[in-house]
Parts: sequence; C-alpha cells; structure tokens
Amino acid sequence: MTIRLGTFNVENLFARARALATESWDEGRPALAAFEAFNRVAAKPRYSAQDKADLLAALETLRILVRTPDGLRPNRRPFDDAWAVLRENRGDFLVAPADREPRIEASGRGDWIGWVELLAEPVDEFGTRMTARVINDVAPDVLCVVEAEDRPSLVRFNEQLLGDRYRHAMLLDGNDPRGIDVGLFCTSAVEIRSVRGHVDVPDPAAPGRRLFSRDCPLYHLRLPGGEDLYLLLNHLKSQSFSSGNPDPLRTRQSTEVRAIYDRLRAEGAQLVAVLGDLNKGPDPDDPTRHPTLDALLGPDSPLVDAYRHPKFSGLFDERDVDRERPGSFQSCSLRNRLDYILLSPELAELVTDGGVFRKGLWGNPKNVNPPSRWSVYPEITSSRHAASDHALVWVDLDL
Repeated sequence: MTIRLGTFNVENLFARARALATESWDEGRPALAAFEAFNRVAAKPRYSAQDKADLLAALETLRILVRTPDGLRPNRRPFDDAWAVLRENRGDFLVAPADREPRIEASGRGDWIGWVELLAEPVDEFGTRMTARVINDVAPDVLCVVEAEDRPSLVRFNEQLLGDRYRHAMLLDGNDPRGIDVGLFCTSAVEIRSVRGHVDVPDPAAPGRRLFSRDCPLYHLRLPGGEDLYLLLNHLKSQSFSSGNPDPLRTRQSTEVRAIYDRLRAEGAQLVAVLGDLNKGPDPDDPTRHPTLDALLGPDSPLVDAYRHPKFSGLFDERDVDRERPGSFQSCSLRNRLDYILLSPELAELVTDGGVFRKGLWGNPKNVNPPSRWSVYPEITSSRHAASDHALVWVDLDL
C-alpha cells in the first residue's frame, strides 16, 4: 500500500491577521514589530517612563492611537483601519481624556489584565478554493498544514471544500498569537494514536521565554499495515528582522527538533519524519550548507532530505519544467526552498516518488504575469488568487 505524505503552508484558510495579509511584507512589518514590542514591554512587572513611551509608540504604530490635529487620540474606527485593538478586561492601563493625549496609567503588569489583539480579515474566497484544489489534486493521505488558524477552521475547510477527504483534523494551539499554527490532516486509513506538544520548551538563550515560535508537535500515527509513523511538524522562526537577527533563534529551534528526533530514535522509533516550513533555504553558493538548519540538514545529521532522494523527481506533472526552480516559496529559487520533508533512514528506504506541486503558486506577489518556469491553474490570474505563497511538497511511501 502507498501512503502519500505532504507538507503545505496554506497561509491561513479563512481568516488572517490584517498585518500578514498585506500586498507586500514591508507594509505589515512595522505593525508586527510593534505588536511584538508591546507584548514584551507590557509583560514587565514595573513600567519606567521609557517603557510607557514605548507602549504608546507601539499603540500608535498599530493605529490603536492616531495622530489628529489635536494630538494623539484613540482611533474611533479601529475595526476599519487599525492593525489591532486593545483589550482591557480589568484595571486601568490606558487613560484617554477627551481634551488631553492618552497616558499609560498602569505602573506594571500587575495593575491590569488585558492584551493587544491583532485584527483579522477574511482570506480571499477564491484563493481558499485554490488551496483546496491543490490538496485535492495531490491527495496526500497525511498532510502537515502550516499556518492554519485553528482546529475548527481545519474541520470546516475539510467538510466544505475537501469533500470530507480526511477523517482526522488535529491542531494544538502554539505560541504564536496571530493564528498561524501547525496542524495535521489524516485519511481514515491512518489512525492518530497520540499527540504531544512542545510549546513550553524553554529557550536556553533567553530565560523566561519559550523556544518555539509556534510549536513542534509530535504525532504518533498507526498506518494501515500496523506500522508506527512518528511526525514532528514544524514552522520555525521567520526570516523577518523586525525583532533582530532571527537566525540564532532558528538555529536553537532546529537543534531542539534534532534532539527530539534523537530521543525518539533512542526509544526505538524507526519510521520518523520531520516536516514543515523551516523558513531557511540552502546557501546559494554552496547548496550543501544550510545556515541555521545544520542540526537537521548538516553532514552529521542522520535525516535524509527528500529533495536529495533519488526517487524525488521534483515533478508532479511532467509538463512542468521546474528543474531550474528547486525551491518551494514564491520564485522557487534555491534560496526559497523553505518547505521540507526529512526522513529517518528506514523511512527513506520506503520512498518511491516525490515532488513539489506548484500549480497553485503564482510566484513573486509583485509579478503581473504568471510564472514562466512552471504552470499554474488557468483560473489563477493574479497573486491574490493563488492558493498560497508556498508549494505543496510530497513523497510516496511504499508500505
């Protein structure tokens, strides 16, 4: 029996944070940086004068506060044009007199209960249908779904757009408050035996902070022939520099993923896959090097990269001429190879085929014309109608 295993960054199914749904990354980046800065400063037990100034600045960048001829004032239409809203459940955090500029009243985290919540907006319905078409055309039996907003969205997507293809839809909430978690679809041929999250693993370089940007959930699956398959789903730190160089954190994350894999092997697990969006491509000048992912893809790693497997053709449709485009994100250059399936040696021996499915991928969102290196669905005529900025990566396993 053949089991098809895949990974697909769907960029949310029904709703996406407004700051993530912009035409260009540069447009939403300041808001995401302000969101992160607000959460970091707001968590302090005591607020200094500079902390309060930083909190007000973050609220202004998020357009919770706006500049008017009378000075800084609360945005009266936040659901129309703000990036976020301020939730104040208890205590006094922000005081905004009608005749004066707002001020931070709280002296520290203990004085109030609340948070800043990023506003979401619906994903383009046509794009969601293209996402479903990609999944239906590739038809994985087991699919890692990256950037799904929550489990109810997975269930609704499966019922309404996938024709109940999947018997199981599972997702554990991770550490990212923007609704971009990692989940799993499985057909009725596959049983989910258990799932264990790693959201609370501490960051060894940042006491008091959690290591994984989202999570690295471990799924134990029982396959139709009785074999046990273990999956480590991932969405590692993004390449955004909004809060500093992301590479050291991603390096620590990939090192911990490898440690989890090593523990599984020591416990006797043989069929293991590490998959998802690792958010970093190989070094274009030396494709054998993988900055920040050395623990998983370096010369000392026992994991087999599906891209380098002799049965991995890179083609789903032989009419596609995408050998010149070895990546999985936007332009699909080597630098943009972000989505991976890494296999234990025993699992790699079972691979009979594999590839990158790009028919739902427009390429660079700034492109007016469709990509010339691969074919897309004829219904997709612009980037906003694409299934995702990512391609679906898959392998077939002969069991």
